[in-house]
Amino acid sequence: MAQHGHHVASSQKALMLEMKSLQDEPVEGFKITLVDESDMYNWEVAIFGPPNTHYEGGYFKARMKFPIDYPYAPPAFRFLTKMWHPNIYENGDVCISILHPPVDDPQSGELPSERWNPTQNVRTILLSVISLLNEPNTFSPANVDASVMYRKWRDSKGKDREYAEIIRKQVLATKAEAERDGVKVPTTLAEYCVRTRAPPADDGSNLFYDDYYDDEDLDEADDDADQDCCYDNDDDSGTEES
Repeated sequence: MAQHGHHVASSQKALMLEMKSLQDEPVEGFKITLVDESDMYNWEVAIFGPPNTHYEGGYFKARMKFPIDYPYAPPAFRFLTKMWHPNIYENGDVCISILHPPVDDPQSGELPSERWNPTQNVRTILLSVISLLNEPNTFSPANVDASVMYRKWRDSKGKDREYAEIIRKQVLATKAEAERDGVKVPTTLAEYCVRTRAPPADDGSNLFYDDYYDDEDLDEADDDADQDCCYDNDDDSGTEES
């Protein structure tokens, strides 16, 4: 029981530090909030489709659910928005190495080093998801039909439009939800890559965090924050035909 309590306190502290880091230094193309302010283990993620890709202008919602023993075990990442992608199951679950437990599983074709480890964090997961959208892995697809369709699009150099058209329709379908949520979706590279910091905290806003970490913890988190930059769009593996 005491061990369980230790895991809860440790994982809550880790998640609060990560939330603070992501509020201060957001990842381009993402908006992070808690599903319920009283529950640190369920996060809502809004993903903006990167410009110059099939997903440009899209507003995709997802949930991240963290285990009690985070960061020693990976979270689950599930899209709520309908997604047509080789590495996303029909129920929205994302199939990506970084979210798989670090066990030796020769049948998977993945090395343990490609899987989750405690040095990974929400920031690296989000960047991996964006990378996956732009560059699907067709070797072990979660959606076989989408994988076949993507390869036809890729091998035809964009002449086979079926894959692109399905995604275009899904992107268009997300615009109404963005309007309902009052969200302006970035459509240019300049808008997409803008970094914004959270507004200055008022005198009482630190009460949410004070029980879990001190100023030294925050300094360490800021020092360790990845200096990620906007995605490299030189790779045209997931882009529209020019």
